[in-house]
Amino acid sequence: MNKFVMIPAVAAASLTLAACGGDATTAAVETGTTAITAEEVAAAQQGWGEGIVKIGAVHSEGGDVAQAATDHINTFYAYEDGEEILFKPTLAAEDQFRGDFDGALSYFIGTEGTEDGGFAIAPYTAVRWENEGTITDADSALAMGNYYFTGTDGNETKVEYTFGYTRNDDGELVINLHHSSLPFSAE
Repeated sequence: MNKFVMIPAVAAASLTLAACGGDATTAAVETGTTAITAEEVAAAQQGWGEGIVKIGAVHSEGGDVAQAATDHINTFYAYEDGEEILFKPTLAAEDQFRGDFDGALSYFIGTEGTEDGGFAIAPYTAVRWENEGTITDADSALAMGNYYFTGTDGNETKVEYTFGYTRNDDGELVINLHHSSLPFSAE
């Protein structure tokens, strides 16, 4: 008799879930997109970190750092898609927010006469991520935590971050929210 009671209870729960909007997978199918996964976010983070390391290496080798940074921004941020980007980089005080491509490029490689010294040309040898959490739904994801930038001397700089992701027209994850800051210090 318990078997017959369980089946209607499971069916009722499924109907309740569907009536409340369903899950991310159902919503993704309805909109024709693939739901973003935490694994995709982790892969995007790893790629972003590798891109920062590459920009620094290109700069150190005397290569075309502007092209390396442009490729990085076009790969990992939604500027090309005409999306609004909320970008608050770590080392920015005067020009705190970088809502356009030129502002992001200046932050990554520097612009004479501005506060931008070229964050990505440091160089770094690695970027390590520790997600506090990742929230995903059908067409967006948020990740928050700490990332660590390893300098050529082997020392790590800890930075706090929140990144938001969406899919571009090619189905790739791109950043539409980037906020990072150095941890609070009471000194």
